[in-house]
Amino acid sequence: MTHKMLVGSVLLTVGLAVSLAVASVTEAQQFKLTSPDIKPNGVIAEEQVFNGFGCSGKNASPALAWSGAPKGTKSLALLVHDPDAPTGGAGWWHWLAVNIPASVTELKKNAGKADGSNLPQGAEQITTDFGGPGWGGPCPPAGEKPHRYNFTLHALKVEKLDLPKGATASLAGFMVNANSVGKATLTGKYDRKK
Repeated sequence: MTHKMLVGSVLLTVGLAVSLAVASVTEAQQFKLTSPDIKPNGVIAEEQVFNGFGCSGKNASPALAWSGAPKGTKSLALLVHDPDAPTGGAGWWHWLAVNIPASVTELKKNAGKADGSNLPQGAEQITTDFGGPGWGGPCPPAGEKPHRYNFTLHALKVEKLDLPKGATASLAGFMVNANSVGKATLTGKYDRKK
């Protein structure tokens, strides 16, 4: 192999690697989760705050919208988690909605009603750490630093998760992650003054 051929081969390999990396980054950037109610790393409004445990919000789930789901997405799942909750364990699950049809690109404000009536047809909610299904808004202990609320939308490779009735949030999270082909995250923050 001549020097020119070797240099050409190296340049071709480097070019291919760069192209693949750019394509991978571009695909990852395309799947995006947004909300007119929560700016990235912004404060969650009182309207979304839980009504109970000393909090007096309206407990209305925020409106969410997404775009750029990866190819091969057959359904979606939304997991909302507070990793800062003082549970002595893995944080607090605030909302889990699974089996959202792949054709859906938004959840309207208050889609997380406990009875599921505001969800897209076919979607289901899993019991949260509040003890029931549906949106359970922020309500951290008073005086703590702001808690993070991670809204993570997963694109799934299956049309429906086969979860048993009464599945726990941990089981649902495991099944979601096992079938995820991509995810988009939006984080909001909230702290309770009193």
